[in-house]
Amino acid sequence: MIAATPVRYSPDLETVKPDERETISGLIDQFDIILEKTAEDYGHAVRSVHAKAHGILEGTMTVKDGLPPEFAQGLFAKPGEHPVYMRLSTNAGDILPDAVALPRGLAIKVVGVEGTRLPGADGNNQDFVMVNGPVFQTPDPKKFLSSLKLLAKTTDKLEGTKTVMSSVLQTVNKGLEAVGVTSPTIQSLGGAPNVDPLGETYFSVTPFRYGDYVAKFRVKPISPDLTKRTGTEIDASVRENAIRETVQAEMQETRGLWEFQVQLCRDIEAQPIEDPTVEWKEDEAPFVTVATLSAAPQDSWSDAKVQKVDEEMRFSVWTGLADHQPLGGINRARNETYRHSADFRAKFNGCPFHEPQQ
Repeated sequence: MIAATPVRYSPDLETVKPDERETISGLIDQFDIILEKTAEDYGHAVRSVHAKAHGILEGTMTVKDGLPPEFAQGLFAKPGEHPVYMRLSTNAGDILPDAVALPRGLAIKVVGVEGTRLPGADGNNQDFVMVNGPVFQTPDPKKFLSSLKLLAKTTDKLEGTKTVMSSVLQTVNKGLEAVGVTSPTIQSLGGAPNVDPLGETYFSVTPFRYGDYVAKFRVKPISPDLTKRTGTEIDASVRENAIRETVQAEMQETRGLWEFQVQLCRDIEAQPIEDPTVEWKEDEAPFVTVATLSAAPQDSWSDAKVQKVDEEMRFSVWTGLADHQPLGGINRARNETYRHSADFRAKFNGCPFHEPQQ
């Protein structure tokens, strides 16, 4: 049963825990362990999460005309086209062989967005950071800190051990799925199916302000060139960059079209703000398409594109409009930690970040 009216945004929807500041400091300490360890290993600083990219796409976001008032908000308030950059990735903080199967990520930078900016948001762009699953693995920053400590302990060059562990976890995960159970924890540790990222559906997982309302976001493939790859697994047992090479070969002929969808919060109890482990069910809060993303055939791993996007850009949910303010404890924790990670990378590599201009 769909509620008639969506929940209106109010700062009171968020609940900040008394020890949140201390938890964020702890997260930064753990990210530092990952950043310093990987920079020492590679002689080059990489992202503390989603370090390995599988493809960089350039395309266009087309905002739909005639949207109902509750969906014509923020970036989507008026129809038009924007250039976009899309970065496909895997969520670990170290550069692992693709045989270590982990959840996929999609980061989007929409260029040339008008409106009041979030505090400290550089440029005039709007970022969206997504993964190929509808829920986060932990309910709050404190539990996330516990998970991150485990990740920090395993961030090193023991790739053979991780590959074996991933193979075992993939088998466990498939066994669970066979009986109708999915485990974000097992998937986040290396048990995710090794799927083609071009066929995946991506979710914001956490909620955001949507102008006068509150929403989560989803990017869903709809062109035949993409949907035929949905659920297709890539054999990464021999080539350590098999996913990147597969995407690069496929994008030579792929016409990519995705729907960018919005899911308005309609019931605070059923669709909580502070616990991203709770899935917002579609039958209670349906997704509505507000824009499309398109990408023509291209080289998804050219040297110029990798330098411009993978090296010189940062993606953060806190880069964007005040109308799309990130909400909830996990998002609040992402603000300072993302910037800290990016600053470390820029300083270590001697490569400042650039927000692209339209």
